[in-house]
Amino acid sequence: MSFQQPLYQTIEPDEPPAPLRGAIGSGNTQSARNPIVLTPTNAAAQASPSGLESGIGAVFKQSSHPLALFCLYLFRIAAISVYILCGLFTDNYVLSTVLVVVLLAMDFWNCRNVAGRTLVGLRYWNQVDEDGESYWVFESRDPSRPANPVDSRLFWIALYTFPVLWGLLFIVSIFRFNLSFLPIVGLAIVFNVTNVIGFTYADRDAKQRWASSVAGGGWGIAGVGGQILGGMVSSGIGRLIR
Repeated sequence: MSFQQPLYQTIEPDEPPAPLRGAIGSGNTQSARNPIVLTPTNAAAQASPSGLESGIGAVFKQSSHPLALFCLYLFRIAAISVYILCGLFTDNYVLSTVLVVVLLAMDFWNCRNVAGRTLVGLRYWNQVDEDGESYWVFESRDPSRPANPVDSRLFWIALYTFPVLWGLLFIVSIFRFNLSFLPIVGLAIVFNVTNVIGFTYADRDAKQRWASSVAGGGWGIAGVGGQILGGMVSSGIGRLIR
């Protein structure tokens, strides 16, 4: 058996491969990609104008009691804003005084009876016994149900910040010889400082009772060992609070 022509001449050649797009050295310049130019931008300038609103909204979403938190800051900001801006809208001293005093009273009642109980689980009041002696009563929630960290942080910030602001306004009133508004500022300081003292002692009392309960019976420790551990825990927490 013989062949008339060589074998390699009977095999048909393959189709020429298609040129690759963007290949190095290819003549197709139209398929080349355009260069990417990086330009610096200011992220703060491109931020949404509603960023502050979204931040406040995020805080209220994380809060367990957003309504109580809103009312706490509403009454406090309203009282100090009306005091500062009342002279721009009216010259009636009686009307301005009544508005500020009403807002201060609402803030005092809300902070002591609503905000403190719901946000941090603390409450205090003054009670008079049968002998006519008055004493403070402190109430706190079960330690097994801790307060929301956002609610607790914002409550203590509001509790300690606004008395400082009212104190600064008191100093400003003295330097400006605006003595007619000093009683209003003094009343605001009394209301705010009363809440500061009451909730500070209520928090201290709650921590001491928690330490005593843990040392005495929370872990099943009794006798001398429980008393020693209770004294150590109570003294340690007392040093932290001081």
